[in-house]
Amino acid sequence: MSGWELRLRELTGRVGHLFARPEPREVFHDLIEGLLSNLDKKNCWTLAHRAGHSHPGRMQAFLSRGAWSADALQAEVRAYVVERFGDPDGVLFLDETQILKKGDQSVGVAPQYCAATTRIENCQVVVMLSYAGPVGHAYIGRRLHLPKQWADDPGRCRRAGVPAGVGFATRLDQAVDLLAEAVDAAVPFGWVSTDVEYGQHPRVRNWCAKNALSYVVAVSAALPLAQGSVASGTVPVTCAGQVLTRIAGGEWQRRTRVRGGGGERHDDWALVGLGGDLRVGDESPADGFAHTLLVRRSVSDPGDVAYFLAHARSHTSAPVLLRVAETVGRIKEGDGRGGGLIGIDQYQVRTWTAWQHTVTACMFAHAFRAVLYADAATVFGRAADDEAAGRVPRRTEDAAAVPDQAGEIRHLRK
Repeated sequence: MSGWELRLRELTGRVGHLFARPEPREVFHDLIEGLLSNLDKKNCWTLAHRAGHSHPGRMQAFLSRGAWSADALQAEVRAYVVERFGDPDGVLFLDETQILKKGDQSVGVAPQYCAATTRIENCQVVVMLSYAGPVGHAYIGRRLHLPKQWADDPGRCRRAGVPAGVGFATRLDQAVDLLAEAVDAAVPFGWVSTDVEYGQHPRVRNWCAKNALSYVVAVSAALPLAQGSVASGTVPVTCAGQVLTRIAGGEWQRRTRVRGGGGERHDDWALVGLGGDLRVGDESPADGFAHTLLVRRSVSDPGDVAYFLAHARSHTSAPVLLRVAETVGRIKEGDGRGGGLIGIDQYQVRTWTAWQHTVTACMFAHAFRAVLYADAATVFGRAADDEAAGRVPRRTEDAAAVPDQAGEIRHLRK
């Protein structure tokens, strides 16, 4: 048994107490191992065949009717991620993913806006919370968005197994709920960050300000700004996009970031302090905090401009704010490591319980893979240091988890 297989067996054994009998523990291990494999399709049929099952019944029953708690497994995933990646300056990152579906029977499916295609699609929408530390990041929370047409149809919810106490909640409310869940679980973090889908709305920002939490969130050029005094003959600033042309050439600073898929990205950044004469709409920072607008402009394509709003303790340095802003890109790119949630677009489950079980298992597999990559990066870093110093490279057990050039892990059997 190879090093990665031993580590996976140890990790699945760590959560064995969630399952009442040995059989579901073994099915869970087979499920996670299959999700980590290089199978082209990852559903109960293919995963069961790979595990040596004669039919998919055991896996289907485990996901659809298994008497185990998805929330308890999520708590274990969160504890594992914090154990391996936890840092006082960690970043909680809010995002969402959409899963395209056919038909109308899968829980939560409805015509909804899909960011991946920028149009209305028949899909499920999942609000996700990930945790990013200095050496890696992984998902720690999930919420399936239940559209209003579902919440208003008790019969449809009953057929899909939606618990009676689950009602309609906006995605922004679900995002705040995920943040509150992380706070209640004492997850160590210094920052909240979001993609533009959540950063451009004041709901998450106001919750963070109310709880004196620092954030750097992506916003759109339409972010409302209010200018107190306007010089005669000048146009008042009313949104973030109008700030771009008012930034002097000497106020830009160039930064280089390694892209997740390889190569480098070169950007010019400018920071604009807000407060007093120019502020964020009708929002006020928490006591001792200040707002800052960050503008990023690509060196290779000056038309590629992005905006970020920071809410941080007064006198927080520019490098710190920029580091958090760049975390958004690092997480979205997945560090070039297939950062998307494993198997999220291939599951074939319809009910509430099966969905919760499946997606949480995908989170478990993703966290394990993220830790393997982080450990492999450490091994590579040590080897590079040894080589530069003329020393014989050290051998460690983590070398068994070295990723290959294709971005996958060289350990998964066919």
